Amino acid sequence: MERLPKVAIPIFIAVVVLIIFISKSTVTIGSGEAGVLYKTFGNGVVTDEPPLNEGFHLVAPWNRVFVYEVRQQSLDEKMTVLSSNGLEIKLDASVWFQPAYDDLGKLHKEKSEAYIERLLKPALRSATRAVVGRYNPEQLYSSKREAIQEEILEETQILLRDQYVQVNEVLVRDVALPPTIKDAIERKLRQEQESLEYEYRLTKAEQEAERQRIDAEGKARANRILSESLTDKVLQEKGIQATLELAKSGNAKTVIIGSGENGLPLILGDN
Repeated sequence: MERLPKVAIPIFIAVVVLIIFISKSTVTIGSGEAGVLYKTFGNGVVTDEPPLNEGFHLVAPWNRVFVYEVRQQSLDEKMTVLSSNGLEIKLDASVWFQPAYDDLGKLHKEKSEAYIERLLKPALRSATRAVVGRYNPEQLYSSKREAIQEEILEETQILLRDQYVQVNEVLVRDVALPPTIKDAIERKLRQEQESLEYEYRLTKAEQEAERQRIDAEGKARANRILSESLTDKVLQEKGIQATLELAKSGNAKTVIIGSGENGLPLILGDN
């Protein structure tokens, strides 16, 4: 019984050391993450092996694991840039990005965990300045939003080529112009819209006038053809047919054959 405490103390110490060793030797990589292994007594950052994927891992207690988020992320940036004519444009943009999974070790070794501040933000700002500088304020405000987004994306991808960062999309959420320039552009756009509306109404009126002219010409042609076809003989025949129809009616009347003008029957009236 007296020796039990002396035996328990080393066991207790061994258990504590084992717990510490295990805690230092295990790493859990969360969902959407990957780990970069750093070997203290080796060559430092491991770049020639795939990163540690999601789940539980055992590593030597003297090594370290740096955990990176590898799913798509979003970075919002508000920038002040110059247009082609030197005016200040405030631009609000978002970039969707993610680190290149297979090159995560190289990214950590060359750029570190601060790669967003050191690499991504400067590239996005530089690309935005270059692209916006090609356009005037009116183009930026109205018709060129999608083209600007595409160009900023392409420029950013070029700057980050071989930098172990994948840029998926650039979205321009807002373009703010100086108030005086914005008002002038809006007035011009309203005037252009009014001009287009007037041209539309004028075109419709011309089309309606042309329709009426064609309709009138058609009627005049039809009347001319009808008039040319109504000869004296035709008129006499029509008159005789009408007289015969009247003669068949139930009302009493006197018909004198050949007494009318041009030899047509003459109807004297009802009794």
